[in-house]
Amino acid sequence: MSTSVDTAVPPSSAPDDSGRLDGASKLRIYSVLAIIVLFTEVSPMQYVMVSSALRQIAPTFPNEGANLNWAIIIFGVFGAAVSPLIGKLSDIYGKKKMFLVCGVLFLIGTAMCAITSNWAVFLVGRALEASAIATTVVSYGLIRDLMPRKLVPIGLGIASTGLGVSALAGPLIGGYITDHTSWRGLFWFLFIFTVIMIPLLIIVVPESKLRTPQRLDVIGAALLGAGATLTLVYLDKGQDWGWTKPSTLAWLIGGLVLLAVFPIVEMRAKQPIMDMKLLFTPKVSVVLFIGLLASFIIGYQSYATGYMTQSPPASEVVSQVKDATWDQVKQGALAQAQAQALTQARAQGLAAAEAQAKAAMPPGMDLPPAVVKQLTDTVNAQVTPEVVNAQVPPEAVYQHLPPDMVKVDLDPSYSYGNNFTLLKYATHVTLAQSLIAMLFGFLGGLWIRRSGARWPLVTALVIFTGSGLAYAALSHGWQTQALISVVYGIAFALYYASTPNLIVEAVPAQQQGISAGMLGVMQAMGAGIGLAVATAFLAANPVKAVVNVAGAPPVTKEIPLLYADKGYEISFYFVAISAAVALVGALIMKHGRTAATGGEAA
Repeated sequence: MSTSVDTAVPPSSAPDDSGRLDGASKLRIYSVLAIIVLFTEVSPMQYVMVSSALRQIAPTFPNEGANLNWAIIIFGVFGAAVSPLIGKLSDIYGKKKMFLVCGVLFLIGTAMCAITSNWAVFLVGRALEASAIATTVVSYGLIRDLMPRKLVPIGLGIASTGLGVSALAGPLIGGYITDHTSWRGLFWFLFIFTVIMIPLLIIVVPESKLRTPQRLDVIGAALLGAGATLTLVYLDKGQDWGWTKPSTLAWLIGGLVLLAVFPIVEMRAKQPIMDMKLLFTPKVSVVLFIGLLASFIIGYQSYATGYMTQSPPASEVVSQVKDATWDQVKQGALAQAQAQALTQARAQGLAAAEAQAKAAMPPGMDLPPAVVKQLTDTVNAQVTPEVVNAQVPPEAVYQHLPPDMVKVDLDPSYSYGNNFTLLKYATHVTLAQSLIAMLFGFLGGLWIRRSGARWPLVTALVIFTGSGLAYAALSHGWQTQALISVVYGIAFALYYASTPNLIVEAVPAQQQGISAGMLGVMQAMGAGIGLAVATAFLAANPVKAVVNVAGAPPVTKEIPLLYADKGYEISFYFVAISAAVALVGALIMKHGRTAATGGEAA
């Protein structure tokens, strides 16, 4: 595999009118590529930050419980809805223009998330931020249109893993911000980053000259986006609402009907959002199928590893539940002792008062009821709870409680949990994974330029499958997770280097934006589906504390935001199987077996 980066234009290449930077200086070419890639890094950067900081975000929205995952899911849902729309708009009106539109929408959404404590407003902000997913879609077209042909495969490989901002700086800066300020600081950092990048994009990156003279197919975009949204809502809420309830199935049926109607409507449209013949060509459809299934593990891996390592260990949870129960037992015992002392003190005081009153009366006469009531009221006013409680030392009560009076067991329990901060998670788990991914994104581009994208994709899917199985079957300690994540980083890079190159080689330049948009929608849907299904498995396997207090029947209660090992293991097996099915598609795929041309052959 050659590691040289040649920017020369092949003699056989015919000139085009895309605005390609043929003949430009290397500084100019690499500056444009760097700004494009940096601008797209805001999407994976926010995903890493927000998914890893969910435990810190949760206390701000204490009533949401498992719904907290919608902070991640809604990003994929709306990303799936807007990616084909923005991709098509970039074909019609210009890729740089739509880049800037995405940046402005992201800024608005980020500001909303940073300042609100209202869950609905937060989700609206996250939905606006989802436009950042489309920046990756548009970047593929910009790289294809602007870079010299020989640099397109490498540029796409670099774009797949970035220049280190999302992979390295994202977790490290995000961890530092969360540890030293609050989760809101993450969104302000993203806001400032985007504010800096927008002027650089305007100044440095030229606009592609390619346009597709066509009206926007709003109906097609609406069908695709609404169908994806309804389906994802069913997948996420089915566990809570009941998978087979008619009102729940209505979401799934409605989504699938809209998705089924989409190609029918598009085939009859005069100006469809995407050419259906092109969509169903194996060169495109197989890649989209692979992108959907492979993204299951991509959507779940960072969420699961971040959540597991940042959770407290089981011993700490047992201790917390036991301490809380002991506090309740002590309060109850003290209240009971004080009540008994008060009753006894008042009884003694009333007896003394009645004896004194009887001594002043003729022998044999009983105290009138009115006098007894008056004496009782007087004693009660003098012998108050405050007076008596001061004479009942709490420690004197507590020392009579058996030390083994409270027993707590977790059933089911769990074996993960390291109490990592976000910064510690970044340095201990994701740092090595990110470094490996950056390296193999570049090497993957070189490999693809030389021999095509199929074998890099096959390699990625083999590793995805093995990683999912390893996460499920091996120890759940952070050391094991870190080692698996390093290998997983290779697959992550090769996958994201391969899929856009396969699309570039399969479609004409005029269909690049919408084609990449369809890839984006499949990847976003895959990440959302993977996380939604995994969330359902987790919700079905909560950690429960069984509390035994001597003299009382045992009480079982769920521990919020903690899930049994079985939930994570089933989820990892699920995403591993999905990756294996995608691998079958890659093995039979005829596309991508020859050296990449940067779109020249499409």
